[in-house]
Amino acid sequence: MTEPEAPLQLWTLDEPALEPGAVLLETIASEVCGTDVHLHHGRLAGVPYPIIPGHVSVGRVLESAGVGRDAVGTPIAPGDTVTFYDVHEICHACYWSERIYLKPGVKIFKLPEPLSADAVIGGGCGLFTGFGAVERSELEMGDTVLVQGAGPVGLSAAAFAALRGAEQVIVIGAPDARLELGTRLGADVTLSLEDLSREERSSSVRELTSGRGADVVIEASGNPDAVPEGFDLLRDGGTYVIAGHYTDVGPVEINPHLDINRKHADVRGHWGTDFRHVVRALRMLARHRDRLPFADVIGKRYGLDQANEALEDVAALRVTKAIIQPG
Repeated sequence: MTEPEAPLQLWTLDEPALEPGAVLLETIASEVCGTDVHLHHGRLAGVPYPIIPGHVSVGRVLESAGVGRDAVGTPIAPGDTVTFYDVHEICHACYWSERIYLKPGVKIFKLPEPLSADAVIGGGCGLFTGFGAVERSELEMGDTVLVQGAGPVGLSAAAFAALRGAEQVIVIGAPDARLELGTRLGADVTLSLEDLSREERSSSVRELTSGRGADVVIEASGNPDAVPEGFDLLRDGGTYVIAGHYTDVGPVEINPHLDINRKHADVRGHWGTDFRHVVRALRMLARHRDRLPFADVIGKRYGLDQANEALEDVAALRVTKAIIQPG
């Protein structure tokens, strides 16, 4: 990605000479996520183009320079399947297409058995962000949780909210294929943005909550219009976690008196993720893999020479999860 809005280019780079503490991976699969779309549109400040996207990937250890254990102490060796968190320094040379060079200090995590690469990359970046948003909400067993957005973050939030003991999980989103995935991952009710007006969605949520509104609302859409609606659908004393606004998409109008103060609303921001979310989410995914079929979220697989097509498909919502598989 040489600059915003420019077509992606395919470069051939030399194999790196490993410095002490570095690890070289063979790429199994690399996610194309919404952040990559934002990068391509120039919506993140301070990005040192040219860059090679791929901040969430799964790889096979080829060699290491003195690294015998992952970040939580599990032994790793050539042939092991791992993922990692996250970019350690911006050096223009961290990521390779068919190889991934992990600089010293990057946290590596060996995938717990019997977790597959597809299960991890199907959840991708959204898997960890959604997990973190649910953790941030501190939802209690028996709560009604409303998730705004049926993309990867919203699907993950719905799945982990159900796993954490929500009495019912409601997902608002589109298109229908994503809502169907939401149901498979744990949503009890889905409300279509395409078929229902805001008033109809509000009426449905009120009916489902005996007029109170949701105990927890998790915004995972990145759409500014979702925020006023989220406040409206939150019960008095409820918790609103805003996790979808990773980039600046502009201001929204809310009424602090009605939306926050009179409701005694607890409003919490959640930006991105951290390593503990990666570890805990993957351990939960391994334990409850039958309830969390994130491999099914993968909509299409692309070769390296199809990277532009993958980026366009993600931006146009033609696929829920696009992955790059070299070769």
